[in-house]
Amino acid sequence: MLNISVIGGSEIGLEMCEIATEVGRLLAKAGATVYCGGLTGVMECVAKGVRKENGLVIGILPGNSPEEGNRYLSAAIPTGIGYARNFLVVRAGKVVIAIDGSVGTISEASFALNERKYVIALGNMDFSPKNSNEGRFIRVKTPKEAVDTALKLASEI
Repeated sequence: MLNISVIGGSEIGLEMCEIATEVGRLLAKAGATVYCGGLTGVMECVAKGVRKENGLVIGILPGNSPEEGNRYLSAAIPTGIGYARNFLVVRAGKVVIAIDGSVGTISEASFALNERKYVIALGNMDFSPKNSNEGRFIRVKTPKEAVDTALKLASEI
């Protein structure tokens, strides 16, 4: 099973939304199950892309109600643990794709690297783990490159 987590900003512009939508579409087309934080921004746009291809996208929500999730989710899991749910979003995927974002996305990418996972990044984020036993941060330029890299790595794990 190819479980891929997608993380990113909750407030994004049209360009990042289009990128996230394409990432979601390509992941679904490849048969991956997509996990995200389930709210707005990158999370909503990636979910929209997944649903365009009739794929499966699971939102792991910070609050107590599944209704807080965006309308494109296949399923919403309310955790009631606030931003601590970021760890669960990362844990769900074999590989993480990061699209733009701010401090929430940085925390998720840090969790992923600490879990020795690959973080495939589109946008302005950059990390360089100092220890070789930490995860790997890989910068890519296109949604296709992000998805191809994530799928290849996830299938090897």
